[in-house]
Amino acid sequence: MSKLIITKMQIHSQERTVTALVEEGKVLELRLSSLEQEALLGSIYIGKVKNVSPNIDAAFVELSPGVTGYLPLSKEVPYFTNPKKDNIVKAGDEVLVQVNREPLKSKAYNLTSNLSFTGKYLVLTSQRRQLSLSSKLNGEDRERLRKWLAPCMEAEFGLIVRTNSGEAEKQEILAELEYLKKRWRRVLDICKTRTCYSLLEKASPFYIQAVRDVYGDTLEEIVTDLPAIFAELGEYLGEYQKEDAEKLRLYEDRLLSLHKLYSLERALDNAAKEKVWLPSGGFLMIQQTEAFVAVDVNTGKYTGKKKQQETYRKINLEAAREIAAQLRLRNLSGIILIDFINLERKEHQEELLNVLKKYLRRDPVHTVLVDMTKLNIVEVTRKKVRKSLAEEIGGK
Repeated sequence: MSKLIITKMQIHSQERTVTALVEEGKVLELRLSSLEQEALLGSIYIGKVKNVSPNIDAAFVELSPGVTGYLPLSKEVPYFTNPKKDNIVKAGDEVLVQVNREPLKSKAYNLTSNLSFTGKYLVLTSQRRQLSLSSKLNGEDRERLRKWLAPCMEAEFGLIVRTNSGEAEKQEILAELEYLKKRWRRVLDICKTRTCYSLLEKASPFYIQAVRDVYGDTLEEIVTDLPAIFAELGEYLGEYQKEDAEKLRLYEDRLLSLHKLYSLERALDNAAKEKVWLPSGGFLMIQQTEAFVAVDVNTGKYTGKKKQQETYRKINLEAAREIAAQLRLRNLSGIILIDFINLERKEHQEELLNVLKKYLRRDPVHTVLVDMTKLNIVEVTRKKVRKSLAEEIGGK
């Protein structure tokens, strides 16, 4: 069972709000409040097209003066506030856009015209108008949910059925669908009367997103020592997640701070280190570069007396579990290249890939094991959404 912790901490002399998902005493996931005054991720705006770049088939759109995002045009047709017959995007056009990725390093915000409205069980999408179900749902749940939702599909939206829906009752899911449809139609209605740069729907605070995204069947408690956030979460749970309302608890022990009780400072410190020790004495070296994340597996202090290949097999299997955990904890994304210790036997290589794939499937962020190259480098991709933990800590 897991606990979601929400508290404040001093990080590099700045007070930051932190959420931590803790399971069996181990911190699985950390999120920090953005250094910017207002996080934009998930918010919907009327933006103005600043310029169009035909060579990369994209437009650069201003959300507000001085704040620009990148809008790919190849797969989406923008929503124009003033309908156009040709749907050709030009400088000066006003379009409806949503921020779907924070600026990573030197890049601009990534924008989309496929507006999404996320609930605990469903995501309603405005342009990808099909019914999709999480691959983490079992066959029985997928069939049941498809029967419930297929008759509810309409021409104006699509649905993504989230993993959490597997534990929900039909009434809960259909009620959430109606709520998401109201949000979508409200945005369409108000955009007709709002001016350029208007914020049409503000994203939920990141700690509410964390509550919404955590798997409900494993969540034991939501604990915070912040009265204002406790009250806000109480209202949110009472309105949208009644089944989790009793899990909310206000921590009031003044002798031991909440972040010290769950060793969050140590978790942050460890997540900033390149070297990660494994139980056997082997270790990982994790380095984040501009282009990709490199992970190197080393034998380290391992002193096993078994044959060399069996030693390598044991360390690699330990490493597979820890790598999956570190990708999630550090929120590493994009291209990830893993240099495991070479295994000569084909069955050992296949076992390693299967074990790594099993642990990667536990990550709520979409993560794919691509393949093992001829040089025995394992390629993994992880969807980019938020900044990495290192960037958040450093304010980059």
